[in-house]
Amino acid sequence: MFVDLHVHECIYSGDSRLSLEEMAAKAKQRGLGVLCVTDHDTLGLAAEAEERTRILGIPVLVGVEVLTIQGDIIAYGSPYAFPPRSIDAQAFIDYVHAHGGVCFGAHPFRKNQRGLETHLENLVRLDGIEVLNGGTPMTENYTALQYAEHLGLQQLASSDAHGIDSFGKYATWLPENVDTVAGLIQVLRGGGCRPAVWKNGAYRVVDRSDWFGLLDSVPPEPVLESQEICTL
Repeated sequence: MFVDLHVHECIYSGDSRLSLEEMAAKAKQRGLGVLCVTDHDTLGLAAEAEERTRILGIPVLVGVEVLTIQGDIIAYGSPYAFPPRSIDAQAFIDYVHAHGGVCFGAHPFRKNQRGLETHLENLVRLDGIEVLNGGTPMTENYTALQYAEHLGLQQLASSDAHGIDSFGKYATWLPENVDTVAGLIQVLRGGGCRPAVWKNGAYRVVDRSDWFGLLDSVPPEPVLESQEICTL
């Protein structure tokens, strides 16, 4: 199944214009099986998830995007949303895992001082990174892909939508169907997930060999300092 793992709705993310009703309608049109909501530094929607699932007719799975000292991390299964820049990235990863959750790096090379960037090389037990983020230029997404390959990290894709137009632009293919946060955690932890793009009326998994063709982009010049990574 396909899921958009990183989305902001307008009730608890003040910078979003996207309603859950809009998300639900478009998700059903595109065959997304669940709504994943990851508001900034809050789990406020979690208390409403069961009711929203019943009203909308589609499972609402709530995670959180936490701005750690080193950069943004998406987590599912964290019982607490730490205030911005209040916790070290590794400490947050360890906290999430200690509570049975999973976490992945969001837009790690976006030039907005919120990505983990080269801190990725010093982190352990990260469950993946976004190699396609809908709010990030392709050059920076490509750098994330290179790092994912170099570090052996699971490659994920999300829209990072704050409005309906971008919702579902990218998604992640899961090898099993899920309809609960616990199920999503289990599948993400198991690995084997793959990035996908909405193109010509369907989601298409993006392999390395057809990366630039499916994404209608041109390979950028090498942008990483590490020679080992640049030659991948």
